[in-house]
Amino acid sequence: MIAKKNFILKQLQKLLFIASVSMACMGITACSEGEAQVDYDSPYCTICEEYKDVRPKYVFSYAENQAKDYPTSLGAFRFAYLVHQKSRGRIQIRVYVDGELGDEQELAKKMQQGGLDFMRASMAGLTSYSPESQVLIMPYLYKDSDHMWRVLDGEIGQNIMDSFNGSGMVALSWYDAGVRNFYSDKPIYCLEDMSGRVVRTQASDIMEDVISCLGATTYPTEYDEVYSALQTGRVDTAENNFASFESMEHYKVAKYYILDGHMRIPELQLISQTTYDKLTDEEKEIIESSAKESAIYERQLWLEREEISRQKILDEGCVIIELSDEERARFQAAVQPVYKKYCGPYMDLIEKIQSY
Repeated sequence: MIAKKNFILKQLQKLLFIASVSMACMGITACSEGEAQVDYDSPYCTICEEYKDVRPKYVFSYAENQAKDYPTSLGAFRFAYLVHQKSRGRIQIRVYVDGELGDEQELAKKMQQGGLDFMRASMAGLTSYSPESQVLIMPYLYKDSDHMWRVLDGEIGQNIMDSFNGSGMVALSWYDAGVRNFYSDKPIYCLEDMSGRVVRTQASDIMEDVISCLGATTYPTEYDEVYSALQTGRVDTAENNFASFESMEHYKVAKYYILDGHMRIPELQLISQTTYDKLTDEEKEIIESSAKESAIYERQLWLEREEISRQKILDEGCVIIELSDEERARFQAAVQPVYKKYCGPYMDLIEKIQSY
C-alpha cells in the first residue's frame, strides 16, 4: 500500500512539473488564490492578450533544447506569440524548453512521423536530411557574420532550405548560434601555435579532421566536463562561442580567447510536413512570416548576449586575440582537405559562397 501511494505521489509530482514548465513557457504564473494569470509583458508569453478568450483551432508543440532565457528559446516564444496574434487566436503554440521533449536527433524523427509540430535545430544534426546542407558547417567558410547572413538570406540559403523538401520537414527560417572560436591557457597568434595542442571538441568526425589539419589533436569529452579538463590539464585548448565561454566560466581556466572564427553553424526553425499540410494557404503565410520575424528578433538577442559576455570576460582579465587576415587565410588553407573530403560534389557551391 505504501509503495502504491509513493508511486501515485511521484506521478502527481511529475504531472505538476510538466504543467509548471508549460505554464512558464506561456508566460503564466499562479496567483495566490490558486488561479492562473498570464503575464502579457513577459518575453516568455506566447499568448496575445487581444485573443486570449478565442478557442484555438490548433494547439501545436514546439521543441527547444536550450534554457528558457537563451536567445533561441526567446526566439521561439516570440514566434509563438506572433502566430497567435496574426491568426487571431486560432493557432496556439506551446514551447517546451531545456530539451524536455528529447534531443535534436529524436525530435527530427518525431517530426518526420508527425509526432512533433515545430523545432529549432542545429545544421550539424540536419545534414543527413539534406546532403547539400553539409556545406554550411564547413570551417572558415565565412569572412564574418555579415557575410554569412548575405548567403543565408539570399538565393543560396533559400535553395538549401528548399532541399529539405521530401524529408518530412519544412524549413522556415535561419537562426543564429554565434561563432565558435578557440580558447586556451596560452596565446595563439599564428598557425604554428596550434602545433601540439590538445583541443577539447564534441565527438565529431569533421572537427577531428579540422583540428588535425591545424596540427593539433582532439580530446572529445562532454560539455559539462570541459572546465575540469582545462583545469587539470587533460586539454590545453577548447572551442565555443562567447556566451558559452562566459556562462560556463571557462575563462577562469583559459585566459586567452582567440577570434579565429573557425565555425559559424547556422540553425533552422522547422515545421513537420504533416503539420504544414494541415494548414490553409493563409495559415501557412502566417507561420512563414512569423518565423522570419522571430529570426530577426533572435539574431538581435544573440548580438546583445555576445556583447554582454565579451565585456564580462574582459572585466575578468581575459585577453582577446584577433588573428590577422593573412593568418586567418593560412588557417583556412590548412583545412582545405576537409572541404574536399566532406563536400567533394559541392566544391562549386563552396567557391560561390566564399566569393559572395
